[in-house]
Amino acid sequence: MKVNKIALAIAFVLPVVTMASGGEHHNVTMSNSDFWYRVLNFTIFAGLLYYLIANPIKGFFKGRQERIANQLREIEAKLQASKDEAKAAETQLAANKAKAKEIVADSMNEAKILAENIEKKNEDVLASLEKQFDEKTELESKRMAKETINKLLEEGIKSDDIAIDNTKVVSLVSGKVA
Repeated sequence: MKVNKIALAIAFVLPVVTMASGGEHHNVTMSNSDFWYRVLNFTIFAGLLYYLIANPIKGFFKGRQERIANQLREIEAKLQASKDEAKAAETQLAANKAKAKEIVADSMNEAKILAENIEKKNEDVLASLEKQFDEKTELESKRMAKETINKLLEEGIKSDDIAIDNTKVVSLVSGKVA
């Protein structure tokens, strides 16, 4: 097909080139010049050129226009997808901020509860320790009093002291205890 077009173009262009005359010098006017023949030849040449090249050029530009339109559609689709993703991200961000505030509030409440529990346990342990201290102090004072009485009885009362009266024993015990 391409060879036929080339051959057809040569068939029309070659006679025009070979038949062009020139050599003599005459007074050239519009009526005795070859101007109209040249215009006719150029019109035929332009018509053939248009006939041979018009469809491929139209096809090229139409294909290019379609490719550009497809690319534009793809870009618009990507842009819309990006906008949708941005909206989804903003929604997710708002939800995450609310969740973060909720978590912070929950952790504050939990920290208060834990602090109160620890304080209560410490108070209970402190009260228990104070009670144990009081009991041990009382027990130790009783043991000391008992030891003092036993020591007094062992050392303080001898066979010659048997005649001691109650007031004397009380005063001896009071002296040792104090």
